[in-house]
Amino acid sequence: MPSTSYLVAVLAIVFSITLALRAVPFAVLGRLRGSAIVRRLAVWMPVGILAILAVTALHGTVTADVHGTWYALLAVAVTAGVHLAFGRRTILSVGAGTAVYVVLLNAL
Repeated sequence: MPSTSYLVAVLAIVFSITLALRAVPFAVLGRLRGSAIVRRLAVWMPVGILAILAVTALHGTVTADVHGTWYALLAVAVTAGVHLAFGRRTILSVGAGTAVYVVLLNAL
């Protein structure tokens, strides 16, 4: 069993590294706020992250069940439609798409 001082030292190092890794991007971003690249990333990065999440989450469904594939595609269409129709509210669109998928998967 490691000593208490060793555990405290490890926790202090882990805390310092975690804090630094989370603080550095914000410190750098302040200087790059006017950059065209940062503005472009601010627009496209959320879309890219959601696309990667959707592909990863739907991969098992699409490859395992034919009916699940259609349900997933319909849920993705509902998500995109709600996102575009209701002012690009991510929480609302993801929630609606998830609800449609769960209802279709459990009801049909």
